[in-house]
Amino acid sequence: MTETRPRTGVDIRAACETNSGLRNRVLANKIGVSEAQLIAARGATRIASHPDALMPMITGLGEVMALTRNDGCVIEKVGVYENFHSGQHAAMILNDAIDLRMFPVHWVTAYAVETETDSGVRRSIQVFDAAGDAVHKIHLQGDADLTHWDRLVSDLRHEEQSDTLSVGDRKPAEAPKADPARADTLRREWARMTDTHQFLRLTSKLKMNRLGAYRIAGEPLARQLEIAAANTLLETLAGSGVEIMFFVGNRGCIEIHGGLIGTLRPMGPWQNVLDPGFNMHLRQDHIAEVWAVNKPTQRGDAISVETFDAEGGLIYQMFGRRTKARDHWPEWNRIVADLPGIAEKEPA
Repeated sequence: MTETRPRTGVDIRAACETNSGLRNRVLANKIGVSEAQLIAARGATRIASHPDALMPMITGLGEVMALTRNDGCVIEKVGVYENFHSGQHAAMILNDAIDLRMFPVHWVTAYAVETETDSGVRRSIQVFDAAGDAVHKIHLQGDADLTHWDRLVSDLRHEEQSDTLSVGDRKPAEAPKADPARADTLRREWARMTDTHQFLRLTSKLKMNRLGAYRIAGEPLARQLEIAAANTLLETLAGSGVEIMFFVGNRGCIEIHGGLIGTLRPMGPWQNVLDPGFNMHLRQDHIAEVWAVNKPTQRGDAISVETFDAEGGLIYQMFGRRTKARDHWPEWNRIVADLPGIAEKEPA
């Protein structure tokens, strides 16, 4: 979306009145503004957006709910924002409950939001990118320290307060990119990997990207699965006792669940995980491709299942969980091996 003449806060609030009852993200899309512009028009307090400013203050709120999403999936984790690690290009929160990778260049605008509801005031910190799309949200729980909330809003208050916000263009997902002429090089160097983080460096060097590389690599490195395999996997894991690492993110933030999947509750196109401290909401109708992927590491093969939307955007990744107590989950590997694949094509 390109803004030629930003709409006023009055305009946006009037449009909201005639479209009540919708979630902010849906409402913003319907009336033709970004979610950040909608939040600004409703009078939220703009605050400092950089993780280095936000994260140390969030810790004092106590237990909160961390929410990260893309168009196909939402992840929600409850915990305390402890153990923050700053970084110029990437920052982290790393503890048993809250596990985040944050990319500060995309943390452009943030608001402290207070919303009146029938059950009282709901408070949240909401962070947006340059296009006004949500990067990460932090929702206070019922026992939050409201004195600290007031201090946070006061200390981080941005010098510019307005009910309008100028935003830039929304960048589309990168389309799958591959070079069949370099497929043999891809396979050879992929098989020599010793760490999963080497994969993106490899694809970048070969002028490819993640999905493009999967499409030309072939087995045993990458196996395309049926779309239904994504839900089959969730149903198989629910209550199985097999621990997983579940990654959901966008350009600005990746949120990770490490542990079990318990209760599934499908509703329309959504498949939902509703567990204590961990909720996940997946739009199954947004899944266009599913891949089982093998990345060699020094600790053995890291087997993942990864889903992509029709534009080539990554929806989520799922791995078997490795910890100091348990370094390997052969049950996970068997579950993935049993997932139905689509008809095999000859690799490039």
